[in-house]
Amino acid sequence: MATQIAGDDDECSFCQIVQSQTDTEILISPGAGHHYLVITRTHISNCKALRAEHIPTVERMAEMGRNVLEKNKVRDLNDVRLGFHVPPFSSVPHLHLHALAPASKMNDSARRRYGPQSHWFITVEEALSQLRTRGRIK
Repeated sequence: MATQIAGDDDECSFCQIVQSQTDTEILISPGAGHHYLVITRTHISNCKALRAEHIPTVERMAEMGRNVLEKNKVRDLNDVRLGFHVPPFSSVPHLHLHALAPASKMNDSARRRYGPQSHWFITVEEALSQLRTRGRIK
């Protein structure tokens, strides 16, 4: 399985950040006015590596994503996108949840990457549904 203690993957920039081994700043091209990443402390390569045992982790990531949006004054928490890129469309090989708002204001490029019709993105709700019913993400 693709889970290990963060820092065990010396090449993973997110593991290095979690372990305070680097002062590297990750810059992303924002998909919305607010675009934040929530990363796991343990190294999980991507959403396809998730199993039913990771449900609490995914739930906590979603909670943290909503909290950071709320702390940054996002008023309408119904106009957000929370989810993961589906391999091979993951830019960093460490599980990270995208928290975007307002979803209704995303441009065409962002809609292709994070929108409801995207084949590249799975919402946290769909990920949790698949984990609960199948024990994995298809």
